[in-house]
Amino acid sequence: MADKKIKTETAAPKPSKPAKKVPIKESAEKTVKINVRLADTYKKEIIPELKKKFNYKSIMQVPKLHKIVVNMGVGAAVADQKILEEAVKELETITGQKASIRKAKKSISNFKLREGVNIGAMVTLRKDKMFEFMDRLINIALPRVRDFRGLSDKSFDGRGNYTLGIKEQIIFPEVNVDKITKVLGMDITFVTTANTDNEAYELLLAFGFPFRKKEIKTA
Repeated sequence: MADKKIKTETAAPKPSKPAKKVPIKESAEKTVKINVRLADTYKKEIIPELKKKFNYKSIMQVPKLHKIVVNMGVGAAVADQKILEEAVKELETITGQKASIRKAKKSISNFKLREGVNIGAMVTLRKDKMFEFMDRLINIALPRVRDFRGLSDKSFDGRGNYTLGIKEQIIFPEVNVDKITKVLGMDITFVTTANTDNEAYELLLAFGFPFRKKEIKTA
């Protein structure tokens, strides 16, 4: 007797439900748009002004600000490293960027300084952060200096770079005066692509640097 073939009906698979779209959570940290007013000023006003003043054939010849280096030396850190820790926090608050630690390159017995000891902090600013910092320095910090009479034009290095010395970090409103443990100074170097100090002077002047009086001889 032939085996009867039994037909089995396979249950049709249930249509799978479309994957539920999970809304992407927005990052808690919103990107803060940096004020780049001076960057726009450079493109729209300073480039044409300097191109005409120095008779540059191309806008590529017009000098520009390459970077800003903020260096804070903390000699007292030799005896107390906590002072350096506070200085690093203040420098990062002022510049809005993480600082790198500077170490002593050689030992100096008279100052009880040993090679490799942490004695300072440094920040290098570029692009938008560079312009934002310069804007705050010129328009907010420097006017807070007591008896401020303008910047010296003798602090150029002969290669188009300018270094400014600040005696007190408290001129920056970002620093809480009530929480500082020691008044510290810093050196701020503006590195430009200018070939001469005169070109660098005109560049910084166009940005709004409050120079006292021009004494640099035209090359």
